[in-house]
Amino acid sequence: MSVPKYKRIVLKLSGEAMAGGQGFGLSPEIIKSVAAQVKEIVDLGVEVAVVVGGGNIWRGKVGSEMGMDRATADYMGMLATVMNSLALQDSLEKQDVETRVLSSIEMRQVAEPYIRRRAIRHLEKKRVVIFSAGTGNPYFSTDTTAALRAAEIEADVILMAKNNVDGVYSADPKTDIEAVKYDELSYFDVIQQGLQVMDSTASTLCMDNDIPLVVFSIMEKGNIKRAVLGEKIGTVVRRTL
Repeated sequence: MSVPKYKRIVLKLSGEAMAGGQGFGLSPEIIKSVAAQVKEIVDLGVEVAVVVGGGNIWRGKVGSEMGMDRATADYMGMLATVMNSLALQDSLEKQDVETRVLSSIEMRQVAEPYIRRRAIRHLEKKRVVIFSAGTGNPYFSTDTTAALRAAEIEADVILMAKNNVDGVYSADPKTDIEAVKYDELSYFDVIQQGLQVMDSTASTLCMDNDIPLVVFSIMEKGNIKRAVLGEKIGTVVRRTL
């Protein structure tokens, strides 16, 4: 049996990854595939927490650009993450993976309120924990949520699963044929070069708390397990190289 490199992880899924090729809404095939990959690492004994974005349903930034109050637009985005979280929970439980959705915005009819010690207890009982509704505050992204929750639960790593790239590049590989893929980076490099990995607040939080980040493609089945086993995929970002 393969031995995982990490005992406790935070898996960060973008909303776009949940939409698949259609770009909007939810793709049942993608959600089922992600759930199957999560089950693989749960079966290895890994404690799994998940943070899901909401960009496939609503982006607070778009609402703000439309003239909407920024805080209101961001709260709408938080609700979108709850919808994605419930969809993923349903798919995981259909594969016999016990799952709990914890929301930073109280909505007891559909999710448990986020309490740090409760989240850790669920993880210790080998339940998958899905953190929804962001940090519960406007002006913060779900990347920052992933960094914050990883620090709070003392996760060993953040696995950032992308649907459009297989790592971190010097430029957008879709528009720049000379874009170079990095195997390893420091958070300082990410911030200094303005690389589109995660926002600067999240990058700084990870750097300050020495939380490594692995960026890889979710589109290739088995990549989550490969990342957990420590195989060389995507790009690894650390505090120092």
